[in-house]
Amino acid sequence: MWPESSEQKQPLRTGLTTGTCATACCLAVGHLLLGKVKKTSVSVTLPIKRPNAKEASQKAGKHVDLELTLVEMRSATSAYAQTTKDAGDDPDATHGATIWVSVKLVAQKGISFIAGKGVGTVTRSGLVIDVGQAAINPIPRQMMSEHLTRLGVFYQYTDGFQVTVGVVNGEEIAKKTMNGRLGILGGLSILGTTGIVRPYSCSAWIASIHQGLDVAASNDYTHVAASTGNASEAFISEHYGLNDMQLIEMGDFAGAVLKHLKKAPVKRVTICGGFGKISKLADGHLDLHSSRSSINLVKLSDVARKLGADEALATSIKACNTSLEALGLCQQHGIDLADAVCQNALNFAQTTVPSSVQLEVFAVNRQGKLLASAFGEQPTNTETVL
Repeated sequence: MWPESSEQKQPLRTGLTTGTCATACCLAVGHLLLGKVKKTSVSVTLPIKRPNAKEASQKAGKHVDLELTLVEMRSATSAYAQTTKDAGDDPDATHGATIWVSVKLVAQKGISFIAGKGVGTVTRSGLVIDVGQAAINPIPRQMMSEHLTRLGVFYQYTDGFQVTVGVVNGEEIAKKTMNGRLGILGGLSILGTTGIVRPYSCSAWIASIHQGLDVAASNDYTHVAASTGNASEAFISEHYGLNDMQLIEMGDFAGAVLKHLKKAPVKRVTICGGFGKISKLADGHLDLHSSRSSINLVKLSDVARKLGADEALATSIKACNTSLEALGLCQQHGIDLADAVCQNALNFAQTTVPSSVQLEVFAVNRQGKLLASAFGEQPTNTETVL
């Protein structure tokens, strides 16, 4: 579970994905196996930006250097390497984790992947990896394959590789992630699309949001709830009696949920969050983190004025330190600010999703108590949403 993020802005540092770390290990192992060269640092080529990808990293297709903490032969045909993941300032559960790879030379041509200790196995449909396969996503597989293939050419090796990827203590770390809800059991996923981790872009988190929606849809759930934090998830889970597969840990990434509904055929979506986060959604923001959007007290003041607030109250709202302080002032004067904010958030969210999706928005306080809610109309010409 995760806390609501801070509203305080701070400088942020980029990091590297588990896929990049695993690729670095493959490079070190490949040099040792094929060239008898022991490298304690390697240079990994990051994936090249797809032509239509938006906001792909400027580092895409370039190189990053990684240090290996251990590189050693394990037999005449196998070797092992490990490195420590640095996620930068991204709130990533795998920051500081030890990623390891064991590569075995095999007669069968090609490259195969095995989930080592600490890496999970896919057990539910709806993910990009088939059921029963190691939870190593396509881009990391591609990165490792390309680097090993180039090494094979360099060292004139023509047979195949069997690659086992693991994470030290991965089973315990996975308990802090969404993997269990997605049906990835036994450990972590090896992730990455650009090879780097942008602080609070949370690529792994966003990927898990998308996977969560895909898994829910693939398993015939028509209603999911996306929440911004612990308190909001606890409330909405109890309110509707939802199971884990129906709960999406949205955090600050409302856009990741709403935009993906064009691909995931979920019919009913509940957005539930703290009042401040919902006020940002009402103000037209899809990224609710403080580094991307701020509480708009002027907008809250304008909303309150439309609800009957006098000039003195409207001015006091603008001078508030937090959205909850503004809400408290409105409650004292009988102004239902929370209800209006939920309705505005719903109106904005509906502009982002297909018309076939029934949306609703709930706002809760820090104790997880309901403040207000708003409900969109059930789409016409569709089957009943339960």
